[in-house]
Amino acid sequence: MMHAQLLSQRSRVFDHADPYAVSGYVNQHVGNHCILMPKVGRPLASLDHRKFASLDLCRISYGASVRVTSGALDSIYHLQVLLRGNCLSRGRGQEHYFAPGELLLINPDEPVDLTYSDDCEKFILKVPTRLFESVCDEQRWRYPGQGVRFLENRYQLDELEGFVSLLAMICQEAEATEQIPRVQEHYAQIIVSKMLSLMKTNVIRSSLGSPTFEVIADYIARHLKQDIDGEELARQARMSLRSLYGLFERNAGMSPQNYIRQKKLERINLCLSDPTCNVRNVTEVAMDYGFLHLGRFSDSYRKQFGELPSDTLKRRH
Repeated sequence: MMHAQLLSQRSRVFDHADPYAVSGYVNQHVGNHCILMPKVGRPLASLDHRKFASLDLCRISYGASVRVTSGALDSIYHLQVLLRGNCLSRGRGQEHYFAPGELLLINPDEPVDLTYSDDCEKFILKVPTRLFESVCDEQRWRYPGQGVRFLENRYQLDELEGFVSLLAMICQEAEATEQIPRVQEHYAQIIVSKMLSLMKTNVIRSSLGSPTFEVIADYIARHLKQDIDGEELARQARMSLRSLYGLFERNAGMSPQNYIRQKKLERINLCLSDPTCNVRNVTEVAMDYGFLHLGRFSDSYRKQFGELPSDTLKRRH
């Protein structure tokens, strides 16, 4: 048995109830699944449940040996802690009997096939994929293209430092008389950060850090023909617009927009000066780099290079 209290009677939704009624409720709130029960006897199931920010907390026992199957959880992760009894998990080409104090992690695209012992009781934490996205974003960790994947699906709770007490704290907070949404959101972020730090995933946590000015300047240089605005740049750099402006002010002495315009003009100047660069006329090059108002473009160009773009083009022949 675990010492930490994960949900109490205060969260009870079903007590000594029909397992199929409990399963129907779980389908609605915790994750799509089917149950297969023994034909004999009248098992009595119980369920505690709380919504907590974007998480769902659930404590469940079916009162009989039951097989739970599901195609895939789609856009949610399941973290399941075994409190009593045992549970046979079939998946990833392996079978494993989970004992109390063990934790099972299920990725969104993994089929579920679990058989509970008749005395099995579980705590389930349901986490939406978008929460992993927002935590990666917040921490400036590289969010994998195919989404976060837990590379191992089995853990001993006592090996995960401070995790049980964090779960207990969240359950306590979920049962508090005064519900404070802001506090709940913070806790939800903390538990996901903790999962990503303690467990093996495909998230690269250290490499991104704060991007240097050089990295951002390189991104701009590679995308000069595209329409890059400040918001897009801030998103790429994973920083706020304000931080981005500060970075440009310190390193270039100008705003990101002015820097991008300057770099576009420099690239056009190079192209107009270089005989090997295939240019038919000034208009074509200007349009290529997103300058749609030709009068304004010529004016900016003259201010930067002291001559009109047409003069630069004439000089190269």
